[in-house]
Amino acid sequence: MAPPAAIRWFAVVSALMLCHLITTSTAIYCDEDDCYDLLGVTQSANSSEIKKAYYKLSLKHHPDKNPDPESKKLFVKVANAYEILKDEATREQYDYAIAHPEEVFYNTARYYQAYYGHKTDPRAVLVGLLLILSAFQYLNQWTRYNQAVDMVKKTPAYKNRLRALELERSGGTTNKKKSNKQMNKKVEEDLGNELELQIKGAEQPSMWDLLVVRFILLPYTIGKLLLWCVCWFWRYKVKQAPYSWDDASYLTQRSLNAPLDAWRNLDDSRKEDLIHKRLWEKSNLENYLAEMRKESKRRR
Repeated sequence: MAPPAAIRWFAVVSALMLCHLITTSTAIYCDEDDCYDLLGVTQSANSSEIKKAYYKLSLKHHPDKNPDPESKKLFVKVANAYEILKDEATREQYDYAIAHPEEVFYNTARYYQAYYGHKTDPRAVLVGLLLILSAFQYLNQWTRYNQAVDMVKKTPAYKNRLRALELERSGGTTNKKKSNKQMNKKVEEDLGNELELQIKGAEQPSMWDLLVVRFILLPYTIGKLLLWCVCWFWRYKVKQAPYSWDDASYLTQRSLNAPLDAWRNLDDSRKEDLIHKRLWEKSNLENYLAEMRKESKRRR
C-alpha cells in the first residue's frame, strides 16, 4: 500500500488539476467567474428569472447611474453573463462545460463556433474563397503564358515569321543595311503583337475559364448538358437517325481517347477517314487498333 503522505499528495494534485480543468472550460465564458453567480441566480433558474436578475443588476451598476469604476467593471461582467445565459444554445453549452470540465478542447471549440461561426454567412465565405482561387488561377495562367511566349520569341522560327511579316508590310523590299542588323525593338514589338501565338499547354487566360465564372454558370451548364443528353437519346436511340458529322467526330475522338487539342489539329482528310471507320463500334475499333499495332511492328 502507498504511504499516507503519498495518498494525500495525490489527492491534492488531483483536486488542483480538477479545479484547473473546470476553470479552463468555463473561463472562456465569464473569465474566472460563474455566470450564474454574477446574476445571482441558480443553475436551475428559468429565462424569466435570469432576465429579471439582469435588469435589476444593470440598473444598479449602469455607468450612467453608478460612476464607481468597479461598478462599471461589474456591469460589463453582468452583461456578458446575461448574453450567455439568455440564449438557450449558449446556456446549454455553458452547462455542459460545467458538467464536463475535462473536455477542454471540445468546450472551447463549441464556444468559438457559437460566437463566431453563425456570424459569418457561408455564402459569403464560398464567394470569397472562389474569388481568391480565381485570382490565383488567373495570375498563374498569365505567368505561364508569358513565360511560354518569352521562350517562343527566342526561337529561330519566330524570328523568321517576324522577318516575313516585315517583308510583307514593306511590300517585299527591305534595307540591306538594316537587314544585316537586329530588328528595331519597337518594330519587333509591333510586329509581334500582330502574330497570333498558339502555344499548346499555355493558352492565353480567359475569364470564362475562371472558377468563379464556371460556378456562376453551373446551373446553365448542367441544364445544357441535360438537354444535350435528351436530344441525343431521342435522335439516335429512339429515332435511330444516322450520326451527324459533329457527333460522329465526337464519338471517334472519345473512342480513340485522343486529347481535344490533338483531334482539332488533325487534318481534315485524316479525320474524315477515321470517322468513316465508325470506330465507336467495338469491333471496328479493335480491328483498327490491331492494324495500327501491325503497322508499328512492320516499320520497326
